[in-house]
Amino acid sequence: MSLVSKNIERLNDKWMRIIGVPVLALLGQWVMYGYTNVPYPSDWQIPVFFMLGTMVVWECNRWGIIISRRHFPDLTQTRPRILFQLGWFIVFSSLVRISQTYLYHLLGLWHTEHVIEFRPYFFNTLVSVAGTAMAAAFYEGVYLYRRWRISFIEAQELKKVNLQSQLDSLKTQINPHFLFNNLNSLSSLITTDARQAEEFLDELSSVYRYLLQQNNRDLCPLTDEINFIKAYFHLLKTRYGDGIFLEINVESQYLTYLIPPLTLQVLFENAIKHNIISTTQPLFIRLYTRDGNLYVENNLQKKKLAVPSNQIGLQNIIMKYQLLAQSSVLVRDDDETFLVGMPLITPLREVV
Repeated sequence: MSLVSKNIERLNDKWMRIIGVPVLALLGQWVMYGYTNVPYPSDWQIPVFFMLGTMVVWECNRWGIIISRRHFPDLTQTRPRILFQLGWFIVFSSLVRISQTYLYHLLGLWHTEHVIEFRPYFFNTLVSVAGTAMAAAFYEGVYLYRRWRISFIEAQELKKVNLQSQLDSLKTQINPHFLFNNLNSLSSLITTDARQAEEFLDELSSVYRYLLQQNNRDLCPLTDEINFIKAYFHLLKTRYGDGIFLEINVESQYLTYLIPPLTLQVLFENAIKHNIISTTQPLFIRLYTRDGNLYVENNLQKKKLAVPSNQIGLQNIIMKYQLLAQSSVLVRDDDETFLVGMPLITPLREVV
């Protein structure tokens, strides 16, 4: 379910309640008297009672519409939503109209030889159910159109985000500075430590292999992201040495949970881009889970010369979670630490 789908659309029936219900009441009464072959009453009490009854019918049935939208809000739930409404209309319209018709007999407003006569009860109820169904059909049509429009807009937004994500991923894959720095590190290791150079090359290969595999994935297991970020951090550690440290404290039960791919890389890149990294001022990055959320936290030691940033990476993460209809992404900056918290998405096989 999308984020917008979670917000139940309000039933905008103000004018229906003010004007539509009285008009339908008078029309319905005229139809009912025509079918029962009873002369239209000159007594003003009957139209008033019928109008009041119609108002009660609509107030009862509008709750059926509201409740059905709460329980079956999505386009894919249109059939159960409509069936729920029809069942509700039949039950409550019947209760109100049967009670009202019986009241007519008690008050002497319905002149007939038999207190219980099938035709007035039946047609009184039928007109109310049919009238409510026609009015509800109009509101359902408007509701369906708006839900379709919302779904269409969300699909377009998700397409844009995915394209932007793929573009950002491609930029990372061919980033000349990233590649140049790692090749320099590899070149230095080859001449000083062949074994470490081999490990570095393996990790570099793992990083680029993972980057190439993520373009067509919307979600990936947390364990994949952690394995990737370990390889990615190995490259950073080789470059910065004791200027950077990583602490991972992820609870094992969350390893199969899902997050958008390359989320951790974006957050690590932001931490490196905006903070001083040196042996005298090391950057500490913490990756941990708590209460079904994943947190990435780093100490703040901003560079004196601010690095230009449009925050596209962080905004993409936030937008992805919105379009996935998940809880909001937490972003907190208290001048000492920078924290980003993201909800972990339960795999389908684990949903009860």
